[in-house]
Amino acid sequence: MAEQKTPTKIEKLTAVKGMNDVLPPDSAEVEWLEAKVRALMARYAYRNIRTPIVERTPLFIRGLGEVTDIVEKEMYCFEDRLNGDPLTLRPESTAGVVRAAIEHNMLYDGGKRLYYMGPMFRHERPQKGRYRQFDQIGAEALGFCGADVDAELILMACALWKEMGLDDVRLELNSLGQPLERLEHRKALIEHFEAHSDLLDEDARRRLHSNPLRILDSKNPNMQPLVMAAPKLMDFLGDTSLAHFRTLTTILEANGVAYTVNPRLVRGMDYYNLTVFEFTTDRLGSQGTVCAGGRYDYLFEQLGGKPSPAVGWALGIDRVLELARSAGLKDVAPGLDAYAVVTDASALPVVLSTLQTLRARGVSVQMHASGTDSMGSMKSQFKKADSSGARFALVFGSDEMAAGQVTVKPLRNAAASQQTWSLKHISALAAALQSVA
Repeated sequence: MAEQKTPTKIEKLTAVKGMNDVLPPDSAEVEWLEAKVRALMARYAYRNIRTPIVERTPLFIRGLGEVTDIVEKEMYCFEDRLNGDPLTLRPESTAGVVRAAIEHNMLYDGGKRLYYMGPMFRHERPQKGRYRQFDQIGAEALGFCGADVDAELILMACALWKEMGLDDVRLELNSLGQPLERLEHRKALIEHFEAHSDLLDEDARRRLHSNPLRILDSKNPNMQPLVMAAPKLMDFLGDTSLAHFRTLTTILEANGVAYTVNPRLVRGMDYYNLTVFEFTTDRLGSQGTVCAGGRYDYLFEQLGGKPSPAVGWALGIDRVLELARSAGLKDVAPGLDAYAVVTDASALPVVLSTLQTLRARGVSVQMHASGTDSMGSMKSQFKKADSSGARFALVFGSDEMAAGQVTVKPLRNAAASQQTWSLKHISALAAALQSVA
């Protein structure tokens, strides 16, 4: 006898660590948030833009800055197999939006208000609210130089928190001024930190001369007294920069928006100037920033375009939904109107035609499907109908089919009685199913 070979066990494949599947019912929460944002953006006259997930690596090196955590540690970079081009999975979208605006000459007829939704990628240690693939929503106002547009974007984010019922989100503001003002501040920072070099950690020493402003963003608790004593950029701002900031705060105050000026707020990318801001919360532990942004008036030039002012923000969908859940977010999955109970497979052509008509009129309905000639018992089908969450069961039994009818049985209201409808009156049935809460 031929020797039988032991079948090779096939390895089970799993998702990449930190790149997670979003399954129902969580996916319904994502759709709920996206729908709210789309409606909000429409009210503020922001239009959708979709840029590639993969961009050329120099876009992010030039745009974000070489001495940033994202460029130094977190980007997913690889070479194109065909031509060797250096490519990167986008770690953020602002640089890509500006690249698209330059490439397609989008500002030829004036400023543009844009928004985006989609996945970003950063290679970092996965933890709750901070994943290697994460979805962001962002708004970018390109070609506008006034503080009124800075305020508009902040007010738009505030409107979103209000619609979501989030009342514990704080706004922090700062101004990074203009390049020459930052240069004077940079000199003062270097002098300050050099005078206390023995207190600097390894990361701060490495950035001391390349990007000392980022030292202010250090999370090392041992360095906090030194950071708090550092020269404040606000003290180096000229009249124009201060006037821009005062205009912003005046508009926010007129709209009842509370804020705190945080002189240590610098953000993680090099392209910012003037206004920077963050919305934070205490509910998410160390990952307390839920939305952040600012003005980046020089990014167009850095990427080879004509000088154009711009400002924007981005929020992480995972963190915002986690905050909403902690605040008592109710089930946002869309409710099912009806579940079709079918006792005989021979009735399926009529049943499917009826359901198609109902769906075309806005009724959400799930059909029982067995995949065999037997549709299963009435009892088992009603059990599935009940677990589906549907408000009604549509019974297509042999008696109903013979009479050209369907029985509508309430599943959530014990006081309501079942009714029989003619299949000739499906439009009226659709209206009735949607009118009953």
